[in-house]
Amino acid sequence: AIVVDNAQVDSVAAGTKAEIILDRTPFYAESGGQVGDQGVLLVGGEPVARILDTQAPVKGLNVHKAEILRDIKVGEQVEARVNDDTRDSTRRNHTATHLLHAALRQVLGKHVKQAGSIVSPDRLRFDVTHYAQMDQSEIEEIERIVNREILVNTPVVTDVMDINNAVQTGAMALFGEKYGDKVRVVQVGDFSKELCGGTHVRRTGDIGVFKITSEGSVSAGVRRLEAITGFGAYEQLKESQDRVHSLAAMLKSSEPDLVESVERLIADNRDKEREIERLKSKIAQAGT
Repeated sequence: AIVVDNAQVDSVAAGTKAEIILDRTPFYAESGGQVGDQGVLLVGGEPVARILDTQAPVKGLNVHKAEILRDIKVGEQVEARVNDDTRDSTRRNHTATHLLHAALRQVLGKHVKQAGSIVSPDRLRFDVTHYAQMDQSEIEEIERIVNREILVNTPVVTDVMDINNAVQTGAMALFGEKYGDKVRVVQVGDFSKELCGGTHVRRTGDIGVFKITSEGSVSAGVRRLEAITGFGAYEQLKESQDRVHSLAAMLKSSEPDLVESVERLIADNRDKEREIERLKSKIAQAGT
């Protein structure tokens, strides 16, 4: 089917924004905090529609929000191709939320539960129940645990089973989430086991690296963490290194000595400020 402005149509012209429904699709529709897939529809190898987002307004019905590139009609056969880069980046971030959840429970305590999340290609956001601000040592320990699990390169295994069996095996379910009789269980060795319908990496090593970028309060008893993985973490590391290079050049210092150079500069400024105050006082006394 093709829908334009909430009306079903038989065909649509190039340059139009439309919603497309296929008889089957590899596109993941936004659900459980994970954003919908993007990609392209092709006919004869040529793009006919750019998929900007995928939603599921009704369970089991994936709607592809599309920018039409050439005239298409209902009944045409198309090749549906998901954007690999955005899908892979999203998968890295989604599996990282499971590792983060397990690490938080190790470091902060078993009272920690997921209270919401957003998983997109460029970042992950994870809300958890916790009563206090996390200090730097806790954040560093959580990062260390997650990155250790990444380096172990554990297989990420998915299985579909009865909801009761899944819970009995120790799979974590999200409070307030509605589950059917059959559920999908995502397991990372003995480290993490959760009910989840999203897309994930094949092995934890596919995540590359994990870095927490912020931690703060959402409401009473709920903390929010944001983090990046893969190429996003690499880009942030490169930007940080570039800033360090620039500071070292400005201070005419080597990078290993940069902190000492800054401390010396701050001390020199304090000495100068004290000297200025002394001279101001001397001038004021001379004026009287």
